[in-house]
Amino acid sequence: MGARALADESAAITVTVVYARPDQVWRVAVDLPAGSRVGDALRASGLAECIGEVDLLAAPVGVFGEACERDRLLRAGDRVEIYRALPVDPKQARRRRAEQARAAAKSRQAGA
Repeated sequence: MGARALADESAAITVTVVYARPDQVWRVAVDLPAGSRVGDALRASGLAECIGEVDLLAAPVGVFGEACERDRLLRAGDRVEIYRALPVDPKQARRRRAEQARAAAKSRQAGA
């Protein structure tokens, strides 16, 4: 393989852009020029048109589970993730479950 063929292969990268809801997942493979950034992948994915509920300009993003800015440089094979707000704060949900468990334990003790 010649040097020119190697240079041509390194001139493009493929990344995956992902957005997930509890009931559906969008996964789009995008071919980009080397040196592209997260924002470039988001625009090229076309997901802004498919997913009306999320503002791609404002939504938090990451690569392989690590939050990042849109100007982060991408490498071939990266997975760009679009995050959505959690419906319930995890700490509050845990606190609520613990309170319910305590209440259930008290009612079992009272009935025994």
